[in-house]
Amino acid sequence: MSEVPPTRMNEQVFKGKKKAAQSGHGLLKKKADALKMKFRDYAKQIAETKSGMAADSSSAFFSLTQAEYAAGNFKQKVSEGSMTARIRVGAGIDNVAGVKLPVFTYYETGAATDNASLGLVGGGKKIQMVREKYSALLQNLIKLASLQTSFVTLDEALKVTNRRVNALENVTIPKIEKTLDYIARELDELEREDFTRLKLVQEKKKAAIKAADAEAAAAAEAEKKAGKENVPAKKNKVADPDMTANFDAGDDADVVF
Repeated sequence: MSEVPPTRMNEQVFKGKKKAAQSGHGLLKKKADALKMKFRDYAKQIAETKSGMAADSSSAFFSLTQAEYAAGNFKQKVSEGSMTARIRVGAGIDNVAGVKLPVFTYYETGAATDNASLGLVGGGKKIQMVREKYSALLQNLIKLASLQTSFVTLDEALKVTNRRVNALENVTIPKIEKTLDYIARELDELEREDFTRLKLVQEKKKAAIKAADAEAAAAAEAEKKAGKENVPAKKNKVADPDMTANFDAGDDADVVF
């Protein structure tokens, strides 16, 4: 987590990764559920097929013994024929939740048998019964081989899917969530640091403004005091003397008009 820079962009990136991981986990979970259902179905079919295989095998081998008893040893006559295959196995693919499973199918080629004359002397019905019994046994064997191969392939795919689901659920998604928690904590811490820094800056600005106002007020007060001291004091006004106080009328000669 220390290698991831705690930025908003990385937060968005990891949110996208978390969403993609959760979507993938959901899809893989559904795939695992579908594979489990198919797995149980195959297991049930394999158990049913195997349970009938013992009876089919014993019946087929017993019918062969009966035919040899009725018609004699006809194995050499069968091997002397052209040995053209009447039954073949076809291979196909079944897609289950994106997993390709091999499927084997039983089909007849329609080729004519060269040993059709077997049993004309005796035991023809028993030989025909042997054909039918072994054809049914071969059909069940092909079905069992197909089920068993698909079962093994499905088991491997289910293990891989479960490992991926567990890895996403227990490793990838928790790691992304821890990274997102780390980024969120770091971003919150950065926001708190920015808020504290802005608050300190505002307090410093307020203190500077207050100091400037105090200085301005002090300067104004000082200028006011200085202006009062420079104004001159007013003198007391003395009443002007009476101009006629010192005048003596006897000193003047009479003025005759």
